[in-house]
Amino acid sequence: MAIACWEFRGLVQGVGFRWFVRQHARARGIAGWVRNEASGAVQVAARGDAKALREFLADIRGGPVGARVEEVRELPAEAVGVLPDTFTVIR
Repeated sequence: MAIACWEFRGLVQGVGFRWFVRQHARARGIAGWVRNEASGAVQVAARGDAKALREFLADIRGGPVGARVEEVRELPAEAVGVLPDTFTVIR
């Protein structure tokens, strides 16, 4: 199993982005979480096999209708800590 962490910037809060991410993660059997950041970004931490994580990122890179993803940054996976067994939206 691999772990990945990304930060999405742009118009990604208040447009259903977290729920969109959760739906795609659960469809691919990926564990982890998604949360809003005070900076206006959305952070995603995910665990799954490497192929599923690549496909998951491709699924969510553009966001839902109404979102505008301007930047996706990969973050150090070591900082993620323990991930839940199912994909969760953190409020």
